Amino acid sequence: MDFPDVTLATVILWLDLVGTFVFGLSGGMLAVRRNLDLFGIIVLATAAATAGGAIRDIALGDTPPAVLRDLRYLLATLAAGLSAFFFHRLIEMLSKPVMLLDAIGLGVFAVTGSQKALDFGLSAPSACLIGVLTAVGGGVLRDILVAEVPRVLREEVYAVAAILGAAMVVLGTSLGWSPVTTAGIGFALTVVVRVLSVRFGLRMPRAR
Repeated sequence: MDFPDVTLATVILWLDLVGTFVFGLSGGMLAVRRNLDLFGIIVLATAAATAGGAIRDIALGDTPPAVLRDLRYLLATLAAGLSAFFFHRLIEMLSKPVMLLDAIGLGVFAVTGSQKALDFGLSAPSACLIGVLTAVGGGVLRDILVAEVPRVLREEVYAVAAILGAAMVVLGTSLGWSPVTTAGIGFALTVVVRVLSVRFGLRMPRAR
């Protein structure tokens, strides 16, 4: 289905805000599990929510990063941290809530990162790289702050899921698909691959 009235900039903005909130929620939930106080929860939510987008914008020369130009990003981050603080018991009722939120954020930022890179005129491989950096950046900083080895280095298929989502955005754009269709397919592919990898214990090959 095509959505001709929806501009590319609008799609990127709203997906960015959704990704910011979801990644912030994953950071906040991890902070709750580590028994951090309200300030610690907000800090971890902010780190998880904003690092990937900031890396993307700096790499593309779009400075200052959007999180520093648009108050809505910081409001989304604050809302995520407060939601984790007040509603963590409700969120914990989900199956593996941090992993699920992380997968959603991974999909959203893989899409927005690669799409914005294409919008800035980068080649397909470079756009995929920016998409992956956007997707994993927040999770890396979040894990480091709680003294964990980042998931991108140790867990089931993670960066590969982001690569597939970013590649789908590049493919869809080259085929002339609408922004909404391209973003939706790229997002869904990333989330499905990530969740299935956890569900079935899929891992990348390791050295013997």
